[in-house]
Amino acid sequence: MKKRIILIIIAILLIVGAGGAWYVYNKAFSSNVNLEDKKEQVIYLPTGSTMQNLMDTLRVYNLLKDESSFEMLANYKHLDEKLKSGRYVIAAGMSNNMMVNMFISGRQTPVKITFNSIRTREDFADKIGPKLECGKEALLELLNSDSIAKKYGLTRENLMVIFIPNTYEIYWNTTASDFIDKMHAEYEKFWTADRRKKAEEIGLKPEEVSILASIVQGETNKTDEMDEIAGVYINRIRKGWKLEACPTVIFAGGDFTKTRVLKKDLEIVSPYNTYKHEGLPPGPINLPNASTIDQVLKYSKHNYMFFSAKEDFSGYHNFAENTKQHAANARKYQAAYREWQKKKKQKELESSN
Repeated sequence: MKKRIILIIIAILLIVGAGGAWYVYNKAFSSNVNLEDKKEQVIYLPTGSTMQNLMDTLRVYNLLKDESSFEMLANYKHLDEKLKSGRYVIAAGMSNNMMVNMFISGRQTPVKITFNSIRTREDFADKIGPKLECGKEALLELLNSDSIAKKYGLTRENLMVIFIPNTYEIYWNTTASDFIDKMHAEYEKFWTADRRKKAEEIGLKPEEVSILASIVQGETNKTDEMDEIAGVYINRIRKGWKLEACPTVIFAGGDFTKTRVLKKDLEIVSPYNTYKHEGLPPGPINLPNASTIDQVLKYSKHNYMFFSAKEDFSGYHNFAENTKQHAANARKYQAAYREWQKKKKQKELESSN
């Protein structure tokens, strides 16, 4: 009889233990995410975040179905001592165990950063800074740092050449310094031995090629004539001419809404005014695309020294070898422009009557 009672007690304990084990297992490995009709929720844990900061964030979005079970597992795994900051995606169906392990391992989801059509370091910091924990002020401070530029063998003026427009994946809590390091690493990967050889054959350093590419990109968005325009500027450089590039004058003036350069603009005092200073400007006037850089590296070899907008307003250019030809091309465009203005005014008068 006594033996039977003992067996019953053991059986009961096993059942209770199994039930308890199942309960714990269920709490740890079953979904504990409340997303309503959403598939995911992004949360940010700043550097230095504590367990309390994490819980506060989860409560703000009401992400947990059962808060106590999450805290119980977090405490068991010492999450408070191992919590890593970052940008995390809480996805539908995630269990307590999945979330706790994610925060412990720092398995965050990177931010996709895309940039193009940027002219100044201030514009760059304004666009990129808010997407990273460091913010635009910290980023701009480093972009203006002589010592940071020197670290890469560059100057403060030409440091921006390392940012080649593309889409990059960056961890949100990457420091400003580490971000620039990563971009420089991407820049070094871009400048392969083949590209460096082509730059050397032109007689330019990689950063100088990028500066010239920024001017070419400022002149046209027609990829199929960029190599020809690059050839004009390379011819001017080799003959010791001033580049006399209108986009550099616009950059020097800082009014990027300008579409035409006037005679008075050519007097702007700036190292970027290539009507006043020989050679390339000290830095890029925009962030040239990789394709534009490649167009410069395979520039068209010709005898053209001038180019002007085509009279058909197509965005393409007429090229000339001498001032006489150039003047004739310019007159064709000016006549077409005057005619266009005349027709425009006539239409405006007709519509007002």
